[in-house]
Amino acid sequence: MRRLAGKTVLVTGASLGLGRATALRMAEEGASVALTDVREEEGYAFARALADRGLAARFWRHDVASEAETSRVIGEVVAHFGGLNVLVNNAGVAGPNKPTDQLTEAEWDFVQAINVKGVFFCTKHAIPHLRRAGGGSIINLSSIYGLISAPDVPPYHASKGAVRLMTKTDALLYAPEKIRVNSIHPGFIWTPMVEGYLQGQGDVAEGREATAALHPLGHLGEPDDIAWACVYLASDEAKFVTGSELVIDGGYTAR
Repeated sequence: MRRLAGKTVLVTGASLGLGRATALRMAEEGASVALTDVREEEGYAFARALADRGLAARFWRHDVASEAETSRVIGEVVAHFGGLNVLVNNAGVAGPNKPTDQLTEAEWDFVQAINVKGVFFCTKHAIPHLRRAGGGSIINLSSIYGLISAPDVPPYHASKGAVRLMTKTDALLYAPEKIRVNSIHPGFIWTPMVEGYLQGQGDVAEGREATAALHPLGHLGEPDDIAWACVYLASDEAKFVTGSELVIDGGYTAR
C-alpha cells in the first residue's frame, strides 16, 4: 500500500533516530523524501541506501538554526522534486542536564535555536510551497515533556512546550488553506539521543531498565512507533486532523 504516493516530504534530522525511521517508512509508502541533517556522512549514506532500493530520496546538509540555509535548502528541495506537500520538523537536541541556575545563556540559546527557531524557520519557508500545492501537512516533534515536566533538562522541556503551542497556533492560522499542523509527543524511544542521555546518568543498561519501568507498558518505544504516526499524519487518512497532540508514550502521561 502506497499511502504517500505523489507526495514530497522533507524530514529534518533525518540521518539518525526518529528522523531516519520516519524517512524510511515514508519513502516505502511512495513519497519522494528530502533528507536534511547536519550529519553529512550518515545522511548521504542513508540517501544512497534508499536510492539503491529504488526509493526516491536525496540528502541536503541543513542546519535548521540558520534561516538563510533553511530557505536555500527548502528552495532546492522544491526545485528538485517539483513541490512540497509535507514537512516533518524532527531535528532537535537534548541540551545540558543542569539545574536552571547553573545553565549559561549559551547553553540555553543552543537548545532553543535548534528546537524552537528551527521549527519556526522551516515552517516559515515551507508554508509558501504548501500553499502552492493547495494544502499539506506539517508534523512537529514535541515530547511528553511538552505536556508534563520533570526535574531535569530545563532548556529541552521549555523548547518542547514551545513547539506544542506553536503547533496549535499554526494549525489555526493555516486551516483555511488546508495546511494541517499537528504535534507528536513521544515517550522515551530508544534512539542515539536517549542513549546519550542515559550515558550521562551513569550505567546505560541500568538506566535503560529504570527508564523502561517508568512506562506502564514496561518498555521503551522504538523509532517505528513514531515513524508510523508520521506516515498517518502525512497521509490523506488524517485529512480531518489538525491542531492535535498525538501522544505515543507507553502510558507515561496517563497517570
